[in-house]
Amino acid sequence: MTAAGDWTTPADARAELERYWSRGDILAAALQNDSLFPLSLRLRRPNVRQLSEHFDEVRRWIRELEEGSKANLGAGYVIDWEDLNLRQLGRNRVPRAIAVPTEDDALRWLGKRRQMDRFKELAARTLEIFPVLFEWISQRPRKLLDHADDWSRIVSVLEWFRDHPSSRRYLRQIDVAEVDTKFIEDHKGLLGELLDRVLAAEFLDPASVGVRNFEQRYGLTSKPSLIRFRILDARFRIHSMSDIATPPAQFAELRLPVERVFITENEVNGLAFPETPSSIVIFGLGYGLQRLAEVTWLRERDVHYWGDIDTHGFAILDQLRARLPHARSLLMDRETLLAHRRFWVTEPQRADCVPARLHELELALYDDLVGDRLGKSVRLEQERVGFGRLENALRACAT
Repeated sequence: MTAAGDWTTPADARAELERYWSRGDILAAALQNDSLFPLSLRLRRPNVRQLSEHFDEVRRWIRELEEGSKANLGAGYVIDWEDLNLRQLGRNRVPRAIAVPTEDDALRWLGKRRQMDRFKELAARTLEIFPVLFEWISQRPRKLLDHADDWSRIVSVLEWFRDHPSSRRYLRQIDVAEVDTKFIEDHKGLLGELLDRVLAAEFLDPASVGVRNFEQRYGLTSKPSLIRFRILDARFRIHSMSDIATPPAQFAELRLPVERVFITENEVNGLAFPETPSSIVIFGLGYGLQRLAEVTWLRERDVHYWGDIDTHGFAILDQLRARLPHARSLLMDRETLLAHRRFWVTEPQRADCVPARLHELELALYDDLVGDRLGKSVRLEQERVGFGRLENALRACAT
């Protein structure tokens, strides 16, 4: 590569200005009436030795830089010149610096005038309604511009939430012109950023964060989480039904007259759970055991938890005991694990917790799993346990 390969070209200068645009710096400066211009651009130029030894290349570089400048194109950068007196070549004029003099020069060079006008129009209209969004728009101007086609609908949704704080309606019940439910669902992330600034703190749920908790955070009613259970004794079926899913509040009111409650993670396990006297099985909750927090009658029943023999299984058991300290584990022991060695798989990622409620033998097995004393990231999934072993364990529970 010749020396000229290291010197700034018009394409380099334009690319640098493009980065200012892409970061939103030019948009933010326009919104804030900030003096970003004249904007100096980086100029890599020949040194004195190169001027002397590569003079023909230097002249071509200077000509190319002039051809790409505002003087030739009518927009873009201007060149600041200096005179150098070289021993062999005499006095020569060479570029000392380049800069884009005005916002208009930058926009015309990049072809962004229409986008800037659109941004200013949307920002002005938004700030007229929500002045509190000035800082957000200043920090994320490109985000506004990237959503320009949808922005009027975004603002309309913000107005609805402002006018209906803590409405406790379903998202489906939000009635805004030209806005459907799918639009709000698709823009929850953006709407969340804006609603956190538009709504007063008293109308935000601080415990609910992220897109998944959008409804709870902004005062809507979310789709109820259900507790699914099977009644394992035909005597206690409800209108002949044995497989039922119901909201936690309704489950809490059932107060089923059974003696035992089994909890298992795997859905198929729950569906295949054998008939057992005076028992039900709850399944499919995983880490969602908080749904059982208000079911006070569980404190008066024998509760058995059957999860995977891995760090997550014991973490969920530990979480369950925070609410139901008397809960016992089922088929989560060393004997069961060792009897199913050929079915072991690898736990992809260990639970990030330190269990505080495991019993002595459970904790010893948990420590062996964490320490890889039985093998690397050992895991026995509950559905790999022999069905006969489950039937034997249930008979022992019922006696």
